[in-house]
Amino acid sequence: MIDLYYAPTPNGHKITIFLEETGLPYQIHPINISANEQFTPAFLAISPNNKIPAIVDRQPADGGAPLSLFESGAILLYLADKTGQLISRDFRERQATLQWLFWQMAGFGPMLGQNHHFSHFAPKPVPYAIERYQLETVRLYGVLDRQLAGREYIAGDRLSIADIATYPWVVSHERQHIDLAVYPAVRRWFDKIKSRPAVERAYQLAVKKP
Repeated sequence: MIDLYYAPTPNGHKITIFLEETGLPYQIHPINISANEQFTPAFLAISPNNKIPAIVDRQPADGGAPLSLFESGAILLYLADKTGQLISRDFRERQATLQWLFWQMAGFGPMLGQNHHFSHFAPKPVPYAIERYQLETVRLYGVLDRQLAGREYIAGDRLSIADIATYPWVVSHERQHIDLAVYPAVRRWFDKIKSRPAVERAYQLAVKKP
């Protein structure tokens, strides 16, 4: 059983998508970030960076005490290795998956997050920041579109944790002032992921507000 500490954000959706895709048993513990529940001592003991998602694996592979993890990329990699799913055992395909997972964690997610902040949440407009992060968002979508051209999924012909990490950030493309018609490979990939039953189930969890 995996205990998932969750809020319905792009990073939270990554983990519910993985768990729904693989069928690994889990229980959601909702964290109301609007009420600052991420700062409670109990949550900080699991996620010292006060961010969701975080997990506790009650049955880690070493047979020891429950193992807690934070950072969505680390969680995806851990769960992929635990289940043997959504990461290839082929040496080169695994490396491709990891580099695109880290691309999402280091670039695509943070830069789009800054786009969201300065476009929608900053107390007052900061034109330099808005332009900076919009241009970087456009650049990153171009990188993703070129990678997906001629491929079914980001790291090759099979769904992987690289796709699961990236998809939830593309869901908000309209808020990022991105027209997916400009990125046909991303549009094709996005529609393919969106129609997966596990992805539909994962997003229904957000609607239900567990």
